[in-house]
Amino acid sequence: MLEIRTLEAGYGEASVLRGIDLTVEAGEIVALIGANGAGKTTLAKTIAGIVPARTGEIRFQGTRIERLTARRRVMLGISQVPEGRQIVAGLTVRENLELGAYTARRRLGAAGMEDRMQQVCRLFPVLLERLGEAAGNLSGGQQQMLAIARALMIEPSLLVLDEPSLGLSPTLVSEIFRLIERLRGQGLAILLSEQNARMSLAIADRAYVIEQGRIALAGRGRELLGRADIAERYLGVGQSVGRDRRSEERRAQLKAGLARILPERVAPTPTLPRLRRGRE
Repeated sequence: MLEIRTLEAGYGEASVLRGIDLTVEAGEIVALIGANGAGKTTLAKTIAGIVPARTGEIRFQGTRIERLTARRRVMLGISQVPEGRQIVAGLTVRENLELGAYTARRRLGAAGMEDRMQQVCRLFPVLLERLGEAAGNLSGGQQQMLAIARALMIEPSLLVLDEPSLGLSPTLVSEIFRLIERLRGQGLAILLSEQNARMSLAIADRAYVIEQGRIALAGRGRELLGRADIAERYLGVGQSVGRDRRSEERRAQLKAGLARILPERVAPTPTLPRLRRGRE
């Protein structure tokens, strides 16, 4: 579905991504983990077309897209949930959702837009109850749900999630991660960029570790989760950390969150009918 080869990108004269190789297939979650400043967000933005690629290739469903506009990539089926949610607080929940389907508005028409909104909100019942309210009045977790729902309005083939758990309580984080698993069950390809490495690796089919703009390691999610070196560097598990009471409490919260995800069979999620793609 998504294939990246020797990708380089950055800002101004500063290089951030250096020779990135990465793939994401339909129906799988691929986690991208790394420290702050490693290049995770830059990679998400480059895939979406917000940051231009300097060299290398980005192929989506066999077509090279690194020179296409962000709008064109959305029309092809790539949707991004940006870091910090970036909803429009002064608009209603309904209006935020309509923005998500902006590129499909002519094809959908008013009736189709309303139908699409109802279908997406079946995944997020709380949003359906608050369509007329200002998005800024939602809680942090509800705003994150809105950001994901907005991205789903075009029913993408590839969903790029950038730090979806940022600023959320452990309970809400667990809920968001369960939702991500359910979206995979619908055949969606998901690239999950997250600092919460433990929970990301727990649900990921595969994962990449990015350091200083390069892929340092790749493997199956559960395999990387069990590696001592990954635990030491990215999961906050080490001898000195283990003695710290606050870290122990945080690990207990993470363990509880994992327990909510891993033992459960993923509940069936309403299947959203596919849109016909075409030129505006």
